[in-house]
Amino acid sequence: MSLPRLAVCLILLAVSAPLAATQLQRMDGQTMGTTWSVQLVLPSAQSTEQVRRGIQAELDRVDGQMSTYRPQSELSRFNRAPAGSWQALPPEFFEVLQHALQLAKDSDGAYDPTVGPLVNLWGFGPDQRPRQPPTVAAIEQAKARVGWWKLRLDPVGHRAWQPGGVCVDLSAVAKGYGVDQVGRYLQRIGATTWLVEVGGELKARGRKPDGMPWRVGIERPDAAAGAVSAADELVRTIELDDRAVATSGDYRHVFEDNGRFYSHHIDPRSGWPVPHEVASVSVLANECMQADPLGTMLSVLGAEHGMAYAREHGLAVLMIVRTAQGFEQRMSPAFAAELRR
Repeated sequence: MSLPRLAVCLILLAVSAPLAATQLQRMDGQTMGTTWSVQLVLPSAQSTEQVRRGIQAELDRVDGQMSTYRPQSELSRFNRAPAGSWQALPPEFFEVLQHALQLAKDSDGAYDPTVGPLVNLWGFGPDQRPRQPPTVAAIEQAKARVGWWKLRLDPVGHRAWQPGGVCVDLSAVAKGYGVDQVGRYLQRIGATTWLVEVGGELKARGRKPDGMPWRVGIERPDAAAGAVSAADELVRTIELDDRAVATSGDYRHVFEDNGRFYSHHIDPRSGWPVPHEVASVSVLANECMQADPLGTMLSVLGAEHGMAYAREHGLAVLMIVRTAQGFEQRMSPAFAAELRR
């Protein structure tokens, strides 16, 4: 899916002794407008090329259903569907849309999968419009097409109601879902030790052959909007075992106009990029599909309200917040507990 790469700030850490190539295999490729990589202990009945093709097929299927950039994707077809029509959706697309709508409801619209018109208007979507602040009238016009409550789902028939003009954008969840699907594929073929990464969103299972856990680092953003620090500057390292982590940041996809920076994090409720101090949000969860959109939603809510939401819902969240003294780390109780595991 040629999705605009979300602001991710996770890099893999080489923290243990080198392993023989026969023990730990690495493969990679391209998907969703970004890259993917997998490290795993290869099941004896599988070849590297077989597994690589299998991984690519899983990601291509997600891309083919949920891309906003592919005119013939199932999502694009739904967005073009006639007003007042029920549209049959593939089970995977339906599952992701159902999850997205539930999060939209739970967050009172801070996350909204129908935000597509606003994303396009601000120059961060598939329409590739010039990145410049639109007029207030244009923002209000785009906002009129946004609203998760306008969609209805038929769980029995796996159908969604297109009321007309609603533009679904699953960019904040599709990569995470792709990570989960690759993980399920690896489990089906008998792989018990692996780390999957798609565009910076990760999920791991088991331990490496030397007994060490999978460890990832959360990168320190630069103080300037639109920049990140050197790759070896980390604010935190975490271990993953049967867990996923996704990071959403405001510093990679930005533009500047008259001295003001505008990020790709659009508040669906106001129609404007969020102006507050949150630089990045990292979320730990059992499934990457859960973690991925939560980072976006918590970024929109901001440092105070976002962390309050995380505490109330027991979410494992690390925020990197800009202050007058520099960056400050704020973690939820659930995230702190993860570090003590």
